[in-house]
Amino acid sequence: MVGSAIHRCLAAKGYTNIIGKTHADLDLIRQKGVEDYFAQEKPDYVVLASAKVGGIGANSTYRGQFIYENLMVQSNVIHAAYTHGVKKLLFLGSSCIYPKLVPQPMKEDALLTMPLEPTNEPYAIAKIAGIRMCDAYNRQYGTNFISATPTNLYGPGDNYHPENSHVLPALIRRMHEAKESNADSVTIWGTGTPLREFLYADDLAEACVFLLENINYKDISFEDASGTVQAHINIGSGSEITIRQLAETVKNVVGFKNKLIFDSSKPDGTPRKLMDSTRFMNLGWQPRTDLKKGIALAYKDFLGQA
Repeated sequence: MVGSAIHRCLAAKGYTNIIGKTHADLDLIRQKGVEDYFAQEKPDYVVLASAKVGGIGANSTYRGQFIYENLMVQSNVIHAAYTHGVKKLLFLGSSCIYPKLVPQPMKEDALLTMPLEPTNEPYAIAKIAGIRMCDAYNRQYGTNFISATPTNLYGPGDNYHPENSHVLPALIRRMHEAKESNADSVTIWGTGTPLREFLYADDLAEACVFLLENINYKDISFEDASGTVQAHINIGSGSEITIRQLAETVKNVVGFKNKLIFDSSKPDGTPRKLMDSTRFMNLGWQPRTDLKKGIALAYKDFLGQA
């Protein structure tokens, strides 16, 4: 989803020498394959959007895969970018890097200040390691590797798997299937009270290209209260919605007419996840796609895949 959105954005801006590989063509878990790829293609700029991702269910079930695969992918790509002289690398993290009960909205300096949300801790630890690896390489080797922390994403090319997808694409699929089968109800995990922030993938893509074109490591690095240098920047929409409100919005967009049931025996996850994107917005970027319009576009994409 993110990689294809960035590809579309670059192409729309007139960039032509855009190199990309699918997982079927290049397994980033394999170090030799990554090294051979960098040696052959010699990229100047790299966006590391590849990751093993999923919702609460997938994160809880595939904990070993989530930490192993993400650590391997990012370690191989970041190191190869250094050894092959890449001019700039952009590493994409995740809002789950922040502690479960961190003050809201979440600022960049909240990283590693309190315990993480247990349901997605392996994924979060891997992403934190990627951020710190970029910073460590910059400080030791003089590279220009920057890290961006997007909020929850959705849009064309999303994963609509019935069990392993994130909440918004999962709701799109389930509402559509319920509408098609004329089901009496759709059951949703949790109480519906957690608050979440969402960003349309093409808005993130524009943010990523903005970073590649205008921002360097030293522009976003800062020293937190503990004296630790932080070097990542939040990218979010700045608005939030409850899971219940989100489900109602998806229900209306899809056209499902019947009942929603919230199963409070299932985990809610983090109670609230709103990022403070002030630093990035002050650099001159703003999101353009409101949530209802974005969900309608995502549903159209889902219908094309169904």
